[in-house]
Amino acid sequence: MRPSFIDMGFPSRQLITDPAELITFEVDAGFDRGKPDAVFYPENAADVSKFVRWARANGLPVVARGAGTGLSGGAVPERGGVIAEFARVKKIVELNPIGRNGVVQSGVVNLALDTAAKQLGLYYPPDPSSGRSSLIGGNLGENAGGPHCFKYGVTTNYITGVEAVLADGRILRIGGQAFDYPELDLTGLIVGSEGTLALVTEASIRLIRNPPAVKTMMVSFRSDEAAGAAVSAIIAAGLTPATLEMMDQKVMGMIEAYVQVGLPVTAQAALIVEVDGYPASLDSQAEEIADILTAHGGYDLRIAQSEEERQRIWYGRKSAAGAFSRLAPAFYLVDVTVPRSFLAETLREIGQALARYDLETGHVFHAGDGNLHPCILCDPKNAAQMERVFAATHEIVAICIAKDGSITGEHGVGIEKRAHMPAMYSAAELSAMRDVKLAFDPDNLLNPGKVLPDDLPEPMRAAPIPLTGDVIAPRSAEEAAAILAACTAEKRCVQIGASVERFSKSLETGALLLSTHELRGVQHFAPDDLYIIVGAGTPLAELAKFLVAHGFQAPFAAPWPDATVGGLLATNLNAPLRMRYGGWRDNVLAVQAALPDGRVIRAGRPVVKNVAGYDLVKLFVGSHGTLGMITAVTLKLTPLPRLQQTLQVTIGDVLQGIRWAQATTACWLMTAGVVIDRDASGRHHLTITIEGLPEDVRSEAEEITAALHKAGVCDISVSEHTATARWCDHLHAAGDHDLLLRVGVPPQHLALYWQMLPEDVRSAGSWLVDVASGLLFVRLRIEESSAATHWMEQVRQPATALRGYAALQSSPDITQFADNRLVHQSDGVEIVNRLMQRWDCAGILTANWQHR
Repeated sequence: MRPSFIDMGFPSRQLITDPAELITFEVDAGFDRGKPDAVFYPENAADVSKFVRWARANGLPVVARGAGTGLSGGAVPERGGVIAEFARVKKIVELNPIGRNGVVQSGVVNLALDTAAKQLGLYYPPDPSSGRSSLIGGNLGENAGGPHCFKYGVTTNYITGVEAVLADGRILRIGGQAFDYPELDLTGLIVGSEGTLALVTEASIRLIRNPPAVKTMMVSFRSDEAAGAAVSAIIAAGLTPATLEMMDQKVMGMIEAYVQVGLPVTAQAALIVEVDGYPASLDSQAEEIADILTAHGGYDLRIAQSEEERQRIWYGRKSAAGAFSRLAPAFYLVDVTVPRSFLAETLREIGQALARYDLETGHVFHAGDGNLHPCILCDPKNAAQMERVFAATHEIVAICIAKDGSITGEHGVGIEKRAHMPAMYSAAELSAMRDVKLAFDPDNLLNPGKVLPDDLPEPMRAAPIPLTGDVIAPRSAEEAAAILAACTAEKRCVQIGASVERFSKSLETGALLLSTHELRGVQHFAPDDLYIIVGAGTPLAELAKFLVAHGFQAPFAAPWPDATVGGLLATNLNAPLRMRYGGWRDNVLAVQAALPDGRVIRAGRPVVKNVAGYDLVKLFVGSHGTLGMITAVTLKLTPLPRLQQTLQVTIGDVLQGIRWAQATTACWLMTAGVVIDRDASGRHHLTITIEGLPEDVRSEAEEITAALHKAGVCDISVSEHTATARWCDHLHAAGDHDLLLRVGVPPQHLALYWQMLPEDVRSAGSWLVDVASGLLFVRLRIEESSAATHWMEQVRQPATALRGYAALQSSPDITQFADNRLVHQSDGVEIVNRLMQRWDCAGILTANWQHR
């Protein structure tokens, strides 16, 4: 029997049930359709919670919807039910220029957020073509990208926490405005989950400085392939333009007839290349890129001479969708991704496939990140033609999978790509995603039928093997899975680590140490595609030495020479340079792991844009070995900075240092570390490192110097010791009898947090403050455990009051301090426990959390 929507208890203005009005909500911007039973307009999180509880009680599916600009059917109610339309939950709650962060509700329009941020000198980089109308909630659900994500990243790189409603109506708050919360990254899972895990009502966002200057150029080519080869050459040269967009002749002709923006319609293809930074660097950046473009067949290079001309170029690029209507009743927009070096080859193969099916297409896409968008002209009423369109799309998807690409880079799986998931992922990987869905939504209430096919193949699991000894070092993921399966069968606890000597000291009675020291070395190096695959047991120092020889870096640091890539990823230990390059969660493209039940999965793919399924990579960052054994890691690479400069100021105390450092916040564009510490003589120092192109570094150093002088600083010196090097020294100095604690608060609250600490607590420890990230690392020599516990509680309380945390980094006996007064209490603990139960039913890895 149809439920009575009047019984929901909401005003009629929040509800649509009229069949004629509901037609609008049967579709998004794609081709899929589904009939909703009703549409509800919540106005806050409490409304969403009440609505979900009502839907659950009445057995109705719930589908979240924003502006309806999606292209994969993600917001289409394929199986009926009720739609939660978030257009009225649209408040920008906070934008903070000191913390470089904010809080926004799901119904805020993307362009409105970016406009508001820019009024404060800040920038929210994700800029999908639908940004003029799409909502942040929808962007978050699809992990939206856009032209500028080549340099700046996608939505997930700018979401640090969410408020969301679960399938049982509970309001979940995870993450926040601090960095590196000591919890599994459920925020990273929810981003890109297409509303299948939770309904997001509010997001904590990260912002960066709006680049002070930009230069846009457009260059013509005589073939698509030549333009694709030029893109690969730019990347291979170690250059990072803000955008690299490509259009072919057909698309340019359609756009020019539609909006007349001056595109080179006689060329077979054109690239839009944009560089940004300080005005002093733009000419040299543009000249270097122009030389590469012309060397690869580019001609008729045009540089926008005004902001008006630049905006015309971008208006044309973002008007492509509207322009297609001039040639056909509709177009089918394919969204796939390949590693960048395969661009020219992929374009050729796509062209051949479309020719076989007698279909016309135009190309307009994000060339810098390999995200292709063939636009197939079609008539939805022509059934025979649509069969050819879908058959050709199937081949295009297969072409990209064969190149280790993704079936979707930014549009999502939804209904459209659901059938392609088994071609991209193994049965083990799909079943791991299904486990995530069941951990969040065991009754399949939220957006059912999306992302994952209903019928999944049975995953392969490694057979248990005989166990010999207390220490085993597997040589492959398959061997690790077989060992874990054996331990699960025997209910034998497992601890994971690289150093046999270190872990054997704390090995629990009867436990097995699974060492990564045989999983070492470079497995694949792809400089043209800016990634590298290494064994999890590879020391970071060894990897850094290899990359430096090739002009690249993986932007991480380790205080200890034997620290491994897998160990640092699992502990999510981020150095101050993360403010410039992002942290582990932003730079890991893929992870291979062996699960306790014998499954082997590869989470992610070696491409920057991949929104096919749940982002399992995020789960392993900071997991401390509780989910499985990481065996290999695919890392994003960045070119080595051409210049590095470090400024240093002697300060009276930490509070003064925080205030002076935050006086320079508006200058941070190339800044790669801002720390406060104390040297051996007891003097405090503020250290600021800047790195990048020489002109940009010098310009920023001048700006920061001026800001410090304005704040009252007199003497500023140049140091050879970077902010990250000082951080490494501080952590490395922790001795065998020291406790090392990490405290995280929203960066704008650093000064307040320091003032809230009792004087005896501040003076007892040795502190280093990572100002930009709001992190404090403190060493304490342990004389008596009860006194240390009391001190830690005094450190934790003000952090928690400011929506932050305090977490143990290490101690002589970490288990004696890991009680509930210090361990971070996450709203998502029940979800985490359900997921761990599915992956580790015998609980063999739980000891890894105690030994974190």
